[in-house]
Amino acid sequence: MMDYALRAAQIIAHDSDLSNATITIDNGKIAGLGEGEGESRPTLDLGDAIIAPGMIDIHIHGREGCDVMDADPAALREISASLAQHGVTGFLATTATAAWDRTLNALAMVGEVMAGPALPGARLLGAYSEGIFFSKVHKGAHNEAFFLPPTVERIAEMQQAARGSLKVVALAPEREGAMETIRYAVSQGIRMVLGHTDATYDQTMAALEAGASGGVHVFNGMRGIHHRDPGCAGAVMLHPATVEVIADGVHLHPAILSMITRLKQPEEVMLISDCMCAGGLHDGDYRLGEMDVKVTQGVARTPAGGLAGSTLTLDNAVQRMVREVGLSFRDALEMASLAPAHFLGLAETTGSLAKGKQADLAIMDAGHRVRATIVEGTPVWIDPDWQHAATLAAATGGPQP
Repeated sequence: MMDYALRAAQIIAHDSDLSNATITIDNGKIAGLGEGEGESRPTLDLGDAIIAPGMIDIHIHGREGCDVMDADPAALREISASLAQHGVTGFLATTATAAWDRTLNALAMVGEVMAGPALPGARLLGAYSEGIFFSKVHKGAHNEAFFLPPTVERIAEMQQAARGSLKVVALAPEREGAMETIRYAVSQGIRMVLGHTDATYDQTMAALEAGASGGVHVFNGMRGIHHRDPGCAGAVMLHPATVEVIADGVHLHPAILSMITRLKQPEEVMLISDCMCAGGLHDGDYRLGEMDVKVTQGVARTPAGGLAGSTLTLDNAVQRMVREVGLSFRDALEMASLAPAHFLGLAETTGSLAKGKQADLAIMDAGHRVRATIVEGTPVWIDPDWQHAATLAAATGGPQP
């Protein structure tokens, strides 16, 4: 692992934005930030580049024709490599509703891959189970034939299959056994989130008080806000809970995005992709879990017309929050980096740029286009068309363009 220093026009550090500053990387960690850093070693000047914290996609099903439900290490490697091209340095492999045995097989593969060598791009941070424990009313792109009641025993079996790598489980809190299941899962360090649910405001509040962390792709797949019933959406918006946001221009109107950012604290909003296997590919026919999906102009829908995940990338989600909501780039970026790091309990080591943290970086040009991604100090992707590609690769031991 090489030690090096990078100079850029802007560094989006944990506490402030630094201009014409240097970041020093030693043994995969950030050894220094600011003016005058890196003087003891050769420093690569990246000109007008922006050095930002790497993003974390906690809710992604697949990309490039690959799906977590493939239960194939090659699929996880492809997803990892594809994510790196968009500044993502960590992700949760997210399952979709399927037969119980198939779900366990997918979770087992995540556990197996996490126990092995590092993936080629974004780091695999664990598994996210989106499926099985939902309600039929807001099933979305999930096949209700495979829905099961949530139980303590099933959570334990899932975590055993995943070798302890199961980090998040989604469920509908109105399902019988939900409260007991939430309490047990939280006691085991699993974050429980509420989605694909017809829960009332009171049912949702009870689940949050039992330990649930927040809402799955808020407003989508849940009972919405009515002036006599605030519903699940109203509860997670008013409670100090974390909400997932799909900022793709389809799932949520810009006015709703604005409302979310006004009602929630910055650390309570997480941008997610909810990307399915068509991400990075052309329009056409695909599958999400056990459902047929048609992608037209980048929008994935079931035969009934319901939305079925997305083809979004987090770098595009950040740009949309800036463009349509008026957030600063820094604030929008934190929703894709520091907020998910906090949610996963990883903010001490990643999610922002600070001395002593892992060197998980997204290097962008002045137009916020990702040009290189660095995971724990090692470049995992460098845009071959970028003017600094060859020199960055040589200085850091990264992949040659």
